[in-house]
Amino acid sequence: MKKYFVTGLLILVPLVVTVWVLRVIVGTLDQVRDWLPPSLRSATYILEWPGTGVLLAVTIVFVTGLLAHNFIGRRLLDWWEKLLARIPFVSSIYSSVKQVSDTVLSPNGQAFRKAVLVEFPRQGAWTIGFLVGSPGGEVAALLGDDQQTVFVPTAPNPTSGYLIVLPPAQIRELEMSIDEALKFVISLGVVAPGKTPGTTIIVPPAAA
Repeated sequence: MKKYFVTGLLILVPLVVTVWVLRVIVGTLDQVRDWLPPSLRSATYILEWPGTGVLLAVTIVFVTGLLAHNFIGRRLLDWWEKLLARIPFVSSIYSSVKQVSDTVLSPNGQAFRKAVLVEFPRQGAWTIGFLVGSPGGEVAALLGDDQQTVFVPTAPNPTSGYLIVLPPAQIRELEMSIDEALKFVISLGVVAPGKTPGTTIIVPPAAA
């Protein structure tokens, strides 16, 4: 009975977690409908359908990017950023978030360029990290221009971690992709690079 129960868990747990994550994402994006005027929401019955908020959010993002690529859109964007820069407290939050988003989302950004191995937290203990780029500024002036910034994630939650600056001699580049390295960290080393995760079916001895 224990083996049958474990087999059921191996099948249902990934499915339930996947459905839960999708419901959270779709439910969050559906809240975009709340931005519309109440008269418009009540007049259009289609807006009450599940998933319409997702389509509306995607449309808003696409139209915003489309408008920002022409001359008038760029001028409006510059005016908007200058306006936010003059507002105390708001300017610090906006500028910080914008720098992070530009680094992570921009095609020319340096975020997570390569999966690497570094000795951390002590010599002789190796862990997977992600090469971010050169630190620049005062850090580069004190340590040298050849230094590299590496983000070392914590497992199984890679959204937190440590940011360390190392010379190239202490960094070993890996052939695995960023996705494979993240899977390795999140799975606590169970999903090895190049291995496709799947469901392991435990066959009871009687059935075998």
